[in-house]
Amino acid sequence: MLRNPLIRIYSVAFAFLVYASTCSAEVIVSDFGNTADGTPVKMFKLTNKNKTTVEIISRGATIRSIQFADASGKMADICNGFDDVAGYESDRNQYFGCTAGRVCNRIGGAQFELNGTTYRLAANDGNNTLHGGGPRSFDKVVWDGVIVEGALPEGQSGDTVKFSYFSPDGEEGFPGNLHASVQYTLTDDDSLVLSYDATTDIATPVNLTNHAYFNLSGHGSGTILDHILQIDAPSFTPTDDELIPTGEIQSVDGTALDFRQPTAIGKRLSEVADTAAKGYDHNWVLSSGDGSIRKIARLHDPKSGRVLEVLTDQPGLQFYSGNFLYGQAGKDGKTYVHRGALCLETQHFPDSVNHDNFPSTILEPGKKYHTTTIYRLSHQK
Repeated sequence: MLRNPLIRIYSVAFAFLVYASTCSAEVIVSDFGNTADGTPVKMFKLTNKNKTTVEIISRGATIRSIQFADASGKMADICNGFDDVAGYESDRNQYFGCTAGRVCNRIGGAQFELNGTTYRLAANDGNNTLHGGGPRSFDKVVWDGVIVEGALPEGQSGDTVKFSYFSPDGEEGFPGNLHASVQYTLTDDDSLVLSYDATTDIATPVNLTNHAYFNLSGHGSGTILDHILQIDAPSFTPTDDELIPTGEIQSVDGTALDFRQPTAIGKRLSEVADTAAKGYDHNWVLSSGDGSIRKIARLHDPKSGRVLEVLTDQPGLQFYSGNFLYGQAGKDGKTYVHRGALCLETQHFPDSVNHDNFPSTILEPGKKYHTTTIYRLSHQK
């Protein structure tokens, strides 16, 4: 046993350096501080041959940073985040970059019925549950992170980090012992691949997503209103005044939600700014929702030339236009102004557990939850 605390600290630090170097030369593991209850948080930094980097912290399996060059080769960080754990634990954090679950988005009335039992959840969004509920929702817990070798098929190169979390039966009111994981792979073609897996011993709803806030001009660089967005979706799920789906599926024809052609985000935003959503905060029903991975959205920043394409096997996409960013202080001394970043969250529909006509989010024992989302970066001159 090491009784000298300084020796112990140096030994732990050395062990992490050895671990990183033996697993992958392109993944750096470092300490990111401790949570308020003293739990250590680690940061994993992935770098590809183009010098694109992704930083992910173990609290919330959270994307902290994505550094990507613009069309002229100038690097910038395109994701909101914080400099320390305290920032993520503060009220300045609006789910920046986290893995949201067990069930992302909203569950109406903070409850659902499954197999004859009513399950009551934390009401952390008015009368409803948002992104898994209270203090043990997936964004707030510390996941176990490891570097994974050989995650890509032969002939492809990139680095992978896998985060795992065990959520016991009854945590945040949900049934079943759930083993969940999310794997991040940064490839040499500037794609960030997110693979989610989960198993359970009791039927339970599962709907996982990442809540990264993007500004392709660079985080804290102003609004995203001039970003050009295209979403391959012919319809959406209307909501009530608490942003809970009514159960209908409505065409985007003639609405401000029609992004089937590339459209500046600010062009029609005034048409939804005075609604309960305060802007765009809707679930789009995606085309070709047959379980295949396909491109469903494209975001372009004319100023930097950066392009973000979103590919997924999921049936829905929540586009959120940063309506409740209020000028809070973020990392690197930056300020996150109103509509200063946006989210493109791939997922099943909100409140699916309470709507039989929506794609089911119920994971049964003996079955495996598996979904994939790809954020693919490039340039348009």
